[in-house]
Amino acid sequence: MILFLAGTSDARALALTIKDAGYNILTTVVTENAGKEMQKVGLDVYVGRLTNQDFTKLIQDQGFNAVVDASHPFAEEASKNALSSAQEANVPYIRYERESQTFHQPGITVVENYEEAAKVASEKKGVIMLTTGSKTLDIFTRRLLDQPNTRVIARMLPRKDNMEKCEKLGFPQKDIVAIQGPFTKEFNTALYKQYGVTTMITKESGKAGSVDEKLEAALELGIETIMIKRPKIQYGNAYSDFESILIHLNGLFH
Repeated sequence: MILFLAGTSDARALALTIKDAGYNILTTVVTENAGKEMQKVGLDVYVGRLTNQDFTKLIQDQGFNAVVDASHPFAEEASKNALSSAQEANVPYIRYERESQTFHQPGITVVENYEEAAKVASEKKGVIMLTTGSKTLDIFTRRLLDQPNTRVIARMLPRKDNMEKCEKLGFPQKDIVAIQGPFTKEFNTALYKQYGVTTMITKESGKAGSVDEKLEAALELGIETIMIKRPKIQYGNAYSDFESILIHLNGLFH
């Protein structure tokens, strides 16, 4: 049986591919909404955030033979927990990650982490749109919210906990865009124009993360982009295509 870390549309597709190949699979996601999406397509799912100890207990109690981690490229904590738990339980760990992209166009500043992104944005001022989600919102609010000549627009999933976090951080209601993607280039263009965005902050999440659509719209409008690099994790067995994952699994179990 395979323990599968999901949470994105391409992860869901990979989970189905593995199930269709004849493997028993339990997917894990963090939110109820993501869990419902898994159930809709007939996948068994565990909903909830798992610590290192939770992963280890789950692997041992249910007798999983392998862990496939297809979590978001920026779900660093989940990946580290799953990797160390697999090693502790002595089961194979396989990482699926969307292919990485490189960006060298003028108007794009590539940074190492969220803190550096907030620092660079604070020097630019103007209307800054965050498309980095709610998890690290506090990093940007600390640095940017009370800056003179600066307005911060935060785009995030329309979840109750996100709105509560915004309220706790003192984020103005008029500057919250609560909506779920994926978004087209045309949609991004309209949104940037609506708010008069001068700088956009995003993560290098890969093509499946709709980075291209955000970026192309920003570049056409002359909007500066701050691009956050992916976390550096030594995964070991890592692939960016479904076929290689299946080949690896077949090598383990057949």
